[in-house]
Amino acid sequence: MGLRKAPNKSVLTLLRMIVGLGNPGRQYQKTRHNAGFWFLDELVGVAGIEWRQESQFASEFASTKIQGESVFFVKPQNFMNRSGQSVGAVARYFKIAAEEILVVHDELDFEEGVVRLKCGGGHGGHNGLRDIVAGIGSKDFVRLRVGIGHPGESNKVADYVLSDPSKPGREKVQDAIARAIAEVDLLYQGDFEQFMTRLH
Repeated sequence: MGLRKAPNKSVLTLLRMIVGLGNPGRQYQKTRHNAGFWFLDELVGVAGIEWRQESQFASEFASTKIQGESVFFVKPQNFMNRSGQSVGAVARYFKIAAEEILVVHDELDFEEGVVRLKCGGGHGGHNGLRDIVAGIGSKDFVRLRVGIGHPGESNKVADYVLSDPSKPGREKVQDAIARAIAEVDLLYQGDFEQFMTRLH
C-alpha cells in the first residue's frame, strides 16, 4: 500500500509528520549526525509533550493536535541508513502524504549555524534521506537542513559526522535550531516561504 496523495485544498500543505534523523544509543547522542534528533527533542520539549517508545514503528514517537489536526513526531530507532523503515511505517499507517512530511537532518554543505528549508529533491549522498526515499517511494518530502560544516576532505566525512562538534560549533547549531523553532508555527501551516524569510 502506497502513500496517499496530498489534498489539493489550498496552496499550503499542512505538515502532519516531523522526523528527526540520527543514530540511537548514548554513544551517538552528541555527534553531528544527530542534529535531527537535537531539533526534535527541543521541539517536543517546547510543545510540552512526551516521547514514548513505539515498537510498531521502531521509533521514539510523540503526537499532538495543532489547529485541530494530528501531528506526529518521529525519531527512528533503526540506524541512520534504515530510517525509511520507520518513516514509511508511520506514513502508511496514518495515511500521510510525502508532501506532508518534514525531515530534519544534518547538512555537510552548510556551515554550523546555518539552517535552510528545501522541498523535494535528491538525497545528496545522505544515507538517511536515501532510505526515506526508498521507504516512502517518493522524493517529495520537505527537508530542514541543519548545517554542521564539512571536514574539508571527503575521506574524513564518516568520522566527522560521527564525532562531537566543538563547544562553539555545538552552540552555533543549537542557536540555529532555536531560531527555526521560534518560527515553527509557519512550518506547521506549510508557509515555507515565510518561514525562510523569517530565518534570514
